[in-house]
Amino acid sequence: MGITIFKKEDQANGNFNNGEILEKKPIGFSQDGGELKPYSNLFYWAHAWTSSKKSMIGLHPHKGFEICSFVLKGNINHFDTKQNKWIPLSEGDVQIIRSGNGISHAEEIDKNSEIFQIWFDPDLKKSLQKEASYDDYKSEVFKEKSSENKTIKFIAGNNSPMRMDTEGILINEYKLNKGKHTLKISSESIHSLFLYEGSLKYKESLLKKGAFLKVENTNKISFEGIENSRIFEIISPQMPSYNTYS
Repeated sequence: MGITIFKKEDQANGNFNNGEILEKKPIGFSQDGGELKPYSNLFYWAHAWTSSKKSMIGLHPHKGFEICSFVLKGNINHFDTKQNKWIPLSEGDVQIIRSGNGISHAEEIDKNSEIFQIWFDPDLKKSLQKEASYDDYKSEVFKEKSSENKTIKFIAGNNSPMRMDTEGILINEYKLNKGKHTLKISSESIHSLFLYEGSLKYKESLLKKGAFLKVENTNKISFEGIENSRIFEIISPQMPSYNTYS
């Protein structure tokens, strides 16, 4: 069974502005030192947060990759050279930058806020030839489905309005009540799970906020919710049809 757990302490660290913004990186850059390296067409995954002070990540460039930010808590303001204006985003909102042949952006993260920033590899040989583009999506545009003791929110795929160029990506968010849960796993995909609220028990392991699971080569994963929890899931192909950057 291919289930690998990366606890918060196993992940790479990062920070901006002398610790005003702190990060844990389930998938970091090679110099970051975390245990997990890029796989499938997932290149980078950072969980960033602020405490009692808002702080900014200044203007910086990107090329080729699809840069996605998911607001988990609080608010952010985003600027890029394509829109040439500041755009506010709140909890549940999503932005995507298809960075193409080049774009620069900046982010201001409000106090007591959390985001994921995740880089997807859409086949750089193609994406580097395209103009950069940008979309943001308000939380309410994503459909939800409730069943038994959980609710699933469909962020990418499953008729979501979010448009991505990266091949074979599905993104879901689960709200789980206390009790037993089973998630189905596709045999042709890798399921990347981030527990960003609550706690779960998987076999004999207690999973706390910040735990990251890489799940493959099995048809399901079962666990017990110790308390109400939230899981962020990305489903990506085991073998993309193109050579990825990594």
